[in-house]
Amino acid sequence: MLDLPVWFEVGSFVVLGLILLIDLLLVIRRPHEPSMKEAGLWVAFYVTLALVFAGAMFAFTGAEFGGQFVAGWVTEYSLSIDNLFVFIIIMARFSVPRKYQQEVLMVGIIIALILRGIFIMLGAIVIEQFSWVFYIFGAFLLWTAWKQAQDEGEDEEDRENPLIAKIRKVIPMSEKFDGNKLRTVVDGKKVFTPMLIVFITIGLTDLLFAVDSIPAIFGLTQSPFIVFTANLFALMGLRQLYFLLGGLMNRLIYLKHALSFILAFIGVKLVLHAMHVNELPFINGGQHIEWAPEIPTFVSLAVIVGTIIVAVVASLVSSKAKTAHLDPRLEEDAKKSLRDADLTDAE
Repeated sequence: MLDLPVWFEVGSFVVLGLILLIDLLLVIRRPHEPSMKEAGLWVAFYVTLALVFAGAMFAFTGAEFGGQFVAGWVTEYSLSIDNLFVFIIIMARFSVPRKYQQEVLMVGIIIALILRGIFIMLGAIVIEQFSWVFYIFGAFLLWTAWKQAQDEGEDEEDRENPLIAKIRKVIPMSEKFDGNKLRTVVDGKKVFTPMLIVFITIGLTDLLFAVDSIPAIFGLTQSPFIVFTANLFALMGLRQLYFLLGGLMNRLIYLKHALSFILAFIGVKLVLHAMHVNELPFINGGQHIEWAPEIPTFVSLAVIVGTIIVAVVASLVSSKAKTAHLDPRLEEDAKKSLRDADLTDAE
C-alpha cells in the first residue's frame, strides 16, 4: 500500500486547492473568452504542474507508484479530452454566451471533483472489502469499450434528458440568459435563467463520465490518493483545453477508437487481477488462479501512451480527418463568437 508522508499529502491538496480557487476567482471576476495564446499557456502550466508532481511521486514513493500516477493521469486526461466534445455540444445547444462558458465549465469541474471524490471513497472501501469487485469493474470496462467502438450514441446529445425536460415544466424559467445569473426578473416575477439547466446538464454529464473513468483508473492503481490526484490533474486545465482545441476535436477521428482499446486493455487487466486474487467459491474452488498474469504498471503505461500517440498522429495525417466537417452547431457557435467580438469592438 502507498505510504506517503502526511505533510506531502496535505501539502499537495492545499496547494492544488489554492490553484483551483485562484482559477475560479479569475473566471468570476473577469468572464471572457480566452485567446488561443492564453488558453495554451494555462494548459502548458497545468501539464507542467502534473509532470512536476509525477517527479515528486517518483522521488517519494519510487518507480512503481510514480508509474501508476502517470498511467492514471494520462488515462483520465485522455478520457477528459474525449468528453470535451460533449461539453462543446452542450454549450452550443443551449447557446451559452462564449464569455460565460468559462464559468460554466469551472462549475462543471467542481461538480466533477465532488462526484469523483465520492466515487473514489466508495470504490476504495468496496475494493478493500471485496476483491471480486474487480470482475465487475473489468466486465463493465469491456462493455464500455465495445459500446464506444461501435461509434453509436452520437445522436444522444440531441435528445433532452427526461429529468431536464421535467425540470423545465416544473420550474419557471426565462427564454434568454441574463449574463451569468441563475435568476432574473421577467414581468415582475423572479424566474430562473437557462443557466440553471446548463449547470444541471453539465453535472449529469460529469456523473456519467465518473461512472466510466473511476473503474478504469482503479484498474491501474488501488491507491485512493493516486486515483484522486490523477483525476484532479486531469480536470485542471480542462476549461482552457476546451477553448484551445475547439474545432480540432472533429479532426481527432481515431481518438474514440484509441480510448476504446485502452478501456478494453484495462478491463482485461482487471479481470486477470481478479483471477489472480480470486476468492469466489464457484471459481477454481475459491483459490487464487496462479497462472493468471499480473500486467506490470510500466507495461500498462507504455500501452496507454503508445495508443494515444498512434491515434493522434494517425488522425492528424489522415486525409479523412483533413476533410472532416465541423458540426453545424459548433459552426453557429463560432459565428456567434465573432459577432459578439465585433459588437464589443464597436462599443
